[in-house]
Amino acid sequence: MRVLVVEDDPRMADMLRRGLERAGMTIDLAATGADADWMARSATYDAIVLDVGLPDTDGFAVCARLRAADVWSPVLMLTARDATADRVRGLDTGADDYVLKPFTFEELTARLRALARRGARERPAVLEAAGLRLDPAARRAWRGDTELALSAKEFTLLEAFLRRPGEVLTRAELLEAGWDMAYENRSNVVDAYVRLLRDKIDRPFGARSLETVRGHGYRLCD
Repeated sequence: MRVLVVEDDPRMADMLRRGLERAGMTIDLAATGADADWMARSATYDAIVLDVGLPDTDGFAVCARLRAADVWSPVLMLTARDATADRVRGLDTGADDYVLKPFTFEELTARLRALARRGARERPAVLEAAGLRLDPAARRAWRGDTELALSAKEFTLLEAFLRRPGEVLTRAELLEAGWDMAYENRSNVVDAYVRLLRDKIDRPFGARSLETVRGHGYRLCD
């Protein structure tokens, strides 16, 4: 699950990044509304955590601009403002949810997973293809009746494949799904993690569902 966190306070941004990464999410950080604009338009995010108070604008304006630009990633507004009028304004500008500071990470991650599952369009609660099942909210996956023990990165890659079964996913697309923007794109990390994923989802079961498409990327054969 890839999340854009828009927060100008460095300490709060770092706390959010570390807490959400511990929950298995991939985090990109933006410190201004301008950064949020171009980052949200140039990559696909499962959710956006948007602070209301930003140095160059406010979160309400950022959310309105994203919706006007047809960016429909779910937006969770994060703020210390507890006035009903502010919550209404946030929802009216296109936000999907609203969390007040201080908050618990248990609540924040639960809300983010619920938003990601709902997504910009209706998404199934459980993804299924090629004899595999994955529950994004519960962070669990199975081959048939056998539950799989996956690392956070392996889970993220499997989720990417199960959201687009039968399609070829390039290494760049898989990097985008599982690693932040600062990651070195020329690395062979994707190939290494695909091998690890095959060792978990295919080889123990005598299956060959994860296929290499030479010169292009990888495909989950349904």
